Amino acid sequence: MSPLNAGDKAPQFSLPDQDGESISLADYHGQRVLVYFYPKAMTPGCTVQACGLRDNMDDLKQFNVEVLGISTDKPEKLSRFAEKELLNFTLLSDENHEVAQAFGVWGEKQFMGKTYDGIHRISFLIDADGKIEHVFDKFKTSDHDQVVLDYLKSHS
Repeated sequence: MSPLNAGDKAPQFSLPDQDGESISLADYHGQRVLVYFYPKAMTPGCTVQACGLRDNMDDLKQFNVEVLGISTDKPEKLSRFAEKELLNFTLLSDENHEVAQAFGVWGEKQFMGKTYDGIHRISFLIDADGKIEHVFDKFKTSDHDQVVLDYLKSHS
């Protein structure tokens, strides 16, 4: 598994969102998009990460950044997650993990002694022209939003 790097062209994709509507990366051309991959909706770490983004959405919007969260959960589960946590951004369902593979974040993981394939928690900031501007792979779920905002503040 080797994630895409800054400077790479972001893979184009279309996925169903939490309402079953098809959303494409191309829909956001001309804006910056934070595409963040997370392992599983409704789990503690992913909830902390999502709520951090939710609570800082106004700040992110000031930098013209839209947020797309991607996991392998079905749209119905994403809908429950968004409602439960009052999320104010789009969640996308990558059930066949094709988009995760295209970005290079699908691969072997270890948890409690078990090895399995899954999504690695990595985020990509995509610029207005569809290129990867920055890759966030060093953060805790609790400070993800702050790491992203610190980057945006120093590169605005």
